[in-house]
Amino acid sequence: MAKYVKQGQVQTGFTMMEDAVYKTVRDVIQDVAVNQDAAVRKLSAQFDQWSPECFRLSEAQIQTIIARVPDRVKEDIRFAQQQVRHFAQQQLGTLRDLQVETLPGVILGHKHIPVSSVGCYIPGGRYPMVASAHMSILTAKVAGVQRVIACTPPIKGEIPAATVCAMAYAGADEIYVLGGIQAMAAMALGTESIEPVDMLVGPGNAYVAEAKRQLFGKVGIDLFAGPTEVLVIADHTADAEMVATDLLGQAEHGPTSPAALITTSEALARETLTEIEKQLLKLSTADVAGVAWRDYGTVIVVESREEAVREADRLAYEHVEVLMEDPDFFLANMKNYGALFLGPETNVAYGDKAIGTNHTLPTKGASRYTGGLWVGKFLKTCTYQRCTEEASHLIGSYVSRLCEIENFWGHKEQADLRVRRYSAHGGKV
Repeated sequence: MAKYVKQGQVQTGFTMMEDAVYKTVRDVIQDVAVNQDAAVRKLSAQFDQWSPECFRLSEAQIQTIIARVPDRVKEDIRFAQQQVRHFAQQQLGTLRDLQVETLPGVILGHKHIPVSSVGCYIPGGRYPMVASAHMSILTAKVAGVQRVIACTPPIKGEIPAATVCAMAYAGADEIYVLGGIQAMAAMALGTESIEPVDMLVGPGNAYVAEAKRQLFGKVGIDLFAGPTEVLVIADHTADAEMVATDLLGQAEHGPTSPAALITTSEALARETLTEIEKQLLKLSTADVAGVAWRDYGTVIVVESREEAVREADRLAYEHVEVLMEDPDFFLANMKNYGALFLGPETNVAYGDKAIGTNHTLPTKGASRYTGGLWVGKFLKTCTYQRCTEEASHLIGSYVSRLCEIENFWGHKEQADLRVRRYSAHGGKV
């Protein structure tokens, strides 16, 4: 039976803070909808102290910014994008158009059609998430999206050069130095200077996430994202230093980021608690990671790997590291996770930055019903159908009777017209 050695808070309910976020986002979206560019400029000045002559970077500006980026940084960005591109291309290769004759003369099929336009948000702030450019812009381009635009906020009044470099290398068609709710609203609703998109993707803070939620329906989105989560599943073969490092490495994302350990070794559980306190004394982001661990850190001791799977699936966390003797057991049996990291040789940071899988993943239990962002998210799987006269006569007779059961008389007449028009031999009556 599972035993809690440390139990963190559970994020539930609609808090007053969330209510305030909701109202702020609603008001900003309405302002942008009505006042468009004027509202965007006012809000950017208010929230980011940023009001350039033009929010969109010209090609000349982009090249000047890229020239300022150190060669090693550019090389590292290219490496990461090569991995993400390759994996996305391989995923795309698994998606095939379909056409099949299900009955004589009945042809059914589907096509994978890219979304026409996508808006990508690349976060800034304390953590300018350069890697988000690879995960969103590049993946959309691999999927075949014709127009991909991207927004990133200024950082302390400056354009984040490495982020812009990554956006350009990833293939963004339009790059805007614009952040927050106003960026999301401008991309979704459009303004005098920004043509609206069909879909919004990318991570962000609570305000950006709420903007996506409120704009969903007007546009599509990748998924609803909350604070990042990490779960480490470990046994006696794992060491406390690695477990603690990998937990705190994700807890530093924010003060409400849950980090959990499930282990079959109570000794490892106790050692990890001690090691975390030791590492917090020297971790430069301890002001954030320490609060997250204090409030949302969880340690669970279980009796078997089967119980570990049950507890892990119950948590349904975003990132799951498996530091067990047989990690393949968890690959075969776990069902609820955003991304799985198997063995001590890999870790969440690899997935976040450069290994090739996508880092935009489900949180708050959403892995129970969805995976993360991938090339398929940018594709619409649309069906089509075609009948011969003989097949239309056959299908029509069934449809006519089924419509009568449901009292859909107009639907029934669609079928009856074709039954009357096409004889059982295919000739017109």
